[in-house]
Amino acid sequence: MEPPLSGGSALDGAGSRDTGSRPRTGGTGSSEAVGGTDRTRVRRLPELAVHDRATLHAVLDAGRVGHLAIADGRQPYALPVAYARDGERVLLHGSTGSRLFRHLAAGAPACLTVTLLDGLVLARSAFASSMNYRCAMVLGELSVVDGDDRLAALERLSEHLLPGRWAAIRPPSAKELAATLVLALPLDECSVKVSDGPPDDPDDDLDRPVWAGVVPVVESLGTPQPDPRLRHDLPPPEW
Repeated sequence: MEPPLSGGSALDGAGSRDTGSRPRTGGTGSSEAVGGTDRTRVRRLPELAVHDRATLHAVLDAGRVGHLAIADGRQPYALPVAYARDGERVLLHGSTGSRLFRHLAAGAPACLTVTLLDGLVLARSAFASSMNYRCAMVLGELSVVDGDDRLAALERLSEHLLPGRWAAIRPPSAKELAATLVLALPLDECSVKVSDGPPDDPDDDLDRPVWAGVVPVVESLGTPQPDPRLRHDLPPPEW
């Protein structure tokens, strides 16, 4: 019987193959290692697996949007969600009227993935071309965050997505809190993969007159655009 499909990445294309020459980033196991369960052990390109928890935290902290996948009967769904890491859990929030969030709050198993694209790897062939990336996958069941912990969780989400804004903006009203569901996904069952380095062309392609290398992909924030209804002469955030 085939082992369960797990630990893969949508970025594992034909070019992401192991020829032994392309540099790989891999962690060493520890008592807090990730990727240690049968469902999270990386089977496709296992040399890309990173097992230290610090790298897991770094990937999650660098992202703002993940994709949350669930199965509703026979139909799977994957939806983009804003998130924030809070220690050894990931926080998510949504409407109490959301069918997805009610499903998750009831204990439906879920899979959260976060992928950071770092570069386009241009090889001398389509087959060897690839991408440099960091990705994390978290499996588990989400729990509802209630009470005082819920407001603290919303502040953590705000500070991750919009640093420094929580102290300046109006806090949630009772009506807004009643309409908001906050969920937490523990970082108990996770895997991390990192791919970096130059193209991994075979030797017989190296003489081809084709440029090869890495084109970095960088995320940046643009020039702030003030709300037309802004009534005060205030500076934008310095991000």
